[in-house]
Amino acid sequence: MSAWLNLDVAARLEEVARLLQQQGANAFRVEAYRHGAEAVRMLRQPVSVLLREQGLEGLEQVPRIGPSLAQAIKTLVDTGRLPMLDRLRGESDAVALLASVPGIGPVLALRLHDDLGIDSLEDLEAAAHDGRLAEFHGIGVKRLAGIKDSLAGRLGRLRAPREALSESEPPVEELLGVDREYRSGAAAGTLPLIAPRRFNPEGKAWLPVLHTQREDRHYTALFSNTARAHMLGRTNDWVVLYADGGRGERQWTVITARRGVLEGRRVIAGREAECGRYYSERRRLPAARRDTPVSETIWRSTARSGR
Repeated sequence: MSAWLNLDVAARLEEVARLLQQQGANAFRVEAYRHGAEAVRMLRQPVSVLLREQGLEGLEQVPRIGPSLAQAIKTLVDTGRLPMLDRLRGESDAVALLASVPGIGPVLALRLHDDLGIDSLEDLEAAAHDGRLAEFHGIGVKRLAGIKDSLAGRLGRLRAPREALSESEPPVEELLGVDREYRSGAAAGTLPLIAPRRFNPEGKAWLPVLHTQREDRHYTALFSNTARAHMLGRTNDWVVLYADGGRGERQWTVITARRGVLEGRRVIAGREAECGRYYSERRRLPAARRDTPVSETIWRSTARSGR
């Protein structure tokens, strides 16, 4: 059983490397996952035992396994799932992801997704801290505390104020730049396409995927393929960004504002005030230094085709 676990973890890391390579990711990132798979395969003890006895710090001491890989391996061992791999396969399922959190079964996960629009563990974490889960029928004080503890481990969070977490987030300019790079590539037809499992009965490869890097952060960008995006007709407008800077993955959604002073601008959900300050500063820059926005109609033909 111990040998099987290590071989299974290694196989999934190798699949991540293969899909990253196929989708045009940075070669160093591809090799990191390949080397990580080799390191896990060569361990003399089950990786689950190593994690239980020494924690993430012990796993990071294994040659060729850094913080990012250690976090991914821990998630895989703890839950049997690797959200990044699901996403690369086009199999990302928000309800299944939420249901993997202790204290949240399939029925509650579906309600959280449909009623609160929660699509990710980051969304769930925000709802756990801003009071929405406390007010949600079926989640008592004890269950809420358990969900918070589980998310702290899954997302690699320390028990720190929410303000401290926000200080470590990438700047708005960087996130909007990745959004712009993704939509430009999608409009030009230069990005690899994957076939999402959800809302794609014909199994067509239509969803563009971008892998790019800013400093030490690796980004993956995709148009949103959630039930909420489809329901609101925003599938070709909402862009979901995933960033891995070494201590777990973070996620943001970039949308086109439909009202207010930022109407027509690309904004990061939850960071609207920062986006407002960013655009105010841009207005004071010389025209040559401003970014040229990508047309908001770039995917109109796709939307008409029913993709």
